[in-house]
Amino acid sequence: MSRKNFEFSVKPWSIVRENKEYSTSIFKLLKQRIRLESATEVLEGDFYILDAPEWVNVMPLTADEEIILVEQYRHGTQEPTLEIPGGMVDDGESPLDGAKRELLEETGYRSDTWEGLGKVSSNPSIMNNYTHMYIARDCEFVGAQNPDEYERIEVHKVALDNFLSYVEDGTVHHSIVLAAVARYLLKHKM
Repeated sequence: MSRKNFEFSVKPWSIVRENKEYSTSIFKLLKQRIRLESATEVLEGDFYILDAPEWVNVMPLTADEEIILVEQYRHGTQEPTLEIPGGMVDDGESPLDGAKRELLEETGYRSDTWEGLGKVSSNPSIMNNYTHMYIARDCEFVGAQNPDEYERIEVHKVALDNFLSYVEDGTVHHSIVLAAVARYLLKHKM
């Protein structure tokens, strides 16, 4: 596949001022006064941004090409989901180190073979962070999970083709997981 660089034509807005409106352990709510000036108009308005740490997602594969999945309850949609392991990058931690930590904490598996799948905007309409995606190959179980206090995770190993059928039928519907799957397929299945 040939690669062509896209040339953006939309002019960026400038931040006139920014205030922290609210802060939690996982994000800050920022209020930004934004301005766009052009030859024909000046626009100015308030926008709200969630300032969040970087996130990671891991497609962990065993030597038998099984993928290790996590099933957990998601409070936003108020239902359990089936996902690949992932989470927030801690302060002072690289995205790769965060991915290794999250894989071990959530599943009890580890890998010495890592490959980057790039990064995606987590939700660029209201968030300023990115999700870094990785493949971990030849994953081996090394011990019990060590999830965060409020995480209740069930670990599942399934054949990669079965996982892809879960993606196709909507069983797996987390958008950032789907982004990792798309990057994986572009790199390895085409």
